[in-house]
Amino acid sequence: MNSDHQSNRLLILVGSPRRDGNSAALAEAARRGAETAGISAELLFLDDHIKHFLTDLRHAPAPDDGYDELFLRHFLPARGVLFCTPIYWYGMSAQTKAFFDRSFSHYAGSGNGPEDVKTRMQGKRLGLAVASEETYPGAALGIVHQIQEFARYTHSDFVGFVHGAGNSRGEIAADPRQPLLAARTLGAEFFTRKYSDYRIETPRSHTVWESPAAAPTARA
Repeated sequence: MNSDHQSNRLLILVGSPRRDGNSAALAEAARRGAETAGISAELLFLDDHIKHFLTDLRHAPAPDDGYDELFLRHFLPARGVLFCTPIYWYGMSAQTKAFFDRSFSHYAGSGNGPEDVKTRMQGKRLGLAVASEETYPGAALGIVHQIQEFARYTHSDFVGFVHGAGNSRGEIAADPRQPLLAARTLGAEFFTRKYSDYRIETPRSHTVWESPAAAPTARA
C-alpha cells in the first residue's frame, strides 16, 4: 500500500446526473456506514468536476475544468475509492467512464510527474455500487469486469460490490435485497473486509476464515 495514503480515508464518487437518485442513495448509505465506523469519508459528484471528455492530447491541451483537482487532490491521496453509478445500456455512466479516461493525461506523460502519479494510483481498495431498473445480475457484469481489471492493472483490491434496483428516485429503498444496507455495510467494512485473489504461486493456508476458538469438550 502506498505510504502517502491517509489512513481510513474513503472517497465516494457518484457518476449519476441525479443528486437525489438511486446511485446517490447508495453513495450516501456507504458514507454513513463509513462514518459510523470512524472512517473519514468524502462524497463527490463527478458532474461538479468533469465537463469534457478526453481530448487528443497530441493536438490540444487537456480540458480546463475541475478534473485535475478531483484526480490530484482527492483521488490520488485516498486510500479507498467507491464508485457509484447507474447502469446505462449495461455499462457505467459517461461521467464515470470519463473519470477513468481523463486520468490518461496525468499518467501518460503529458502532465506533471507521471511516474509519481502511476505510483500513487496503485495499492488502493476499490468498491462499486450500481443502480439499475433491471434486477438480473448480468446487467452489471460489464461494469464489475471493468473495475476488476482496473484494480488488477493498478495492483489494487476490489473489495466489494453492491447492486440495487429502482427506477424512480429513491425506489431502491424498496429493493428486498436491501442494497442500501449492503452499501452501508460496505462503507463500514471498506478497510477491514477480507480480500483474497490468489495466483498459483500465492502462499496460503487451507482455510479461508480464521477458525473460532474450539468449544470446550463436554465431560461425560
